[in-house]
Amino acid sequence: MKNNDEIIESGKKTILEEYKAIKKLVNYIDEDFATAVKLIYKSNARVIITGIGKSANIAQKIVATLNSTGTPSIFMHAADAIHGDLGIISPKDVVICISKSGNTPEIKVLVPFIKNFGNKLIALVSNTDSFLAKNSDLTIKASVEKEACPNNLAPTSSTTAQLVMGDALAVALLDYRNFSDNDFAKFHPGGALGKRLYLRVDDLYKTNEKPYVYETDSIDKVIIEISKKRLGATAVLNQIGELTGVITDGDLRRMLQKKLDISKITANNIKHSSPKTVSPTMLAIKAFELMKNNNITQLIVSEENKYLGIVHLHDILNEGIV
Repeated sequence: MKNNDEIIESGKKTILEEYKAIKKLVNYIDEDFATAVKLIYKSNARVIITGIGKSANIAQKIVATLNSTGTPSIFMHAADAIHGDLGIISPKDVVICISKSGNTPEIKVLVPFIKNFGNKLIALVSNTDSFLAKNSDLTIKASVEKEACPNNLAPTSSTTAQLVMGDALAVALLDYRNFSDNDFAKFHPGGALGKRLYLRVDDLYKTNEKPYVYETDSIDKVIIEISKKRLGATAVLNQIGELTGVITDGDLRRMLQKKLDISKITANNIKHSSPKTVSPTMLAIKAFELMKNNNITQLIVSEENKYLGIVHLHDILNEGIV
C-alpha cells in the first residue's frame, strides 16, 4: 500500500506531466488553426464535433464552450454517426473530428461519408500522419509525447491537450467576432454575469411587503409597521400619498436612546426627509453599489415621487450577483 507521501508525489507528477504536454501546444497554433477559425466564422452555420471514447467526452465539453461563446455547435458520437446520426449534419456545417490516433475503425468509416457530403472537415488529432489527418481539409495538432498514466495507456495528457486546443479555438473565435460581455450574458441569463447586466430593481422589490406610514402617525404605528413588514424601514407619506421621507429601525433605536417622551413624537419628527431612492428600471447591481457607498441596507423605490416599495440588500445578495 502507498503511503501519503507517495500518493501526493503521484498526484504532483501527473500535473507536471500534463503541464509539460500543454506547454508544447503553443507550437501547434499555426496557419491551419487560423484558417479553421475563419472557416467556422464565415460558414454562418453550425460546428459538428465528433469523436469516440474519451475524445467523445472532450468533444461534448468543447461543444458546450462554443455554444456559450456564440458558436452554435452540436455533438455527434462517431459510432452513432455511422448508424443514422449522420443526418445531424447540414450542408454548410463544419465538422471537427477529435481523435488521438486518427486511425480508429469508426473514424475510418466516418470520414469518407463526411467528405462525400461536401462538408469541410477539421481534424483535432495527435497523430498527424494518421488517416484522419491526411483526409481532412485542415489539421489542428494536439500531439503529446506520452500519457501521464505510468503505463502510458490511460488517456490523460492527450485528452487534456485536446481540451486545451478546443478552448484555444473557442476563445480565438470569440476574439475574432468581438464577442462582448453583453453577448456572453445573452447566453447565460441565469448566471451571475447575465443577472448583473439584466436584473433590475423592478424584478426584486415587488415580492416584498410595502411598508408605509403617514407623517402624522404615532411612533407606535411606525414600530408596528417596520416590525410587521420585516424590511428594516418604512416609507413616510403625506396625506395625499406623496413620499416625504423614510424611517429605519436604526432611527428608532437612536430616538429611544435620547429618552424622549415618545407619546408626543410622530413619524414626521424622526423621518429622513431626503431618502435614497431608486427607479424600478435601475440595474440591481447599481442599486447594490448605491447601498454599499452609503452604508445602508435598503432603498426606497419610487417613480415621479410615487412610492412603489422597498428593495433590500438581501434581495440582491440572494441573486448571487455580488
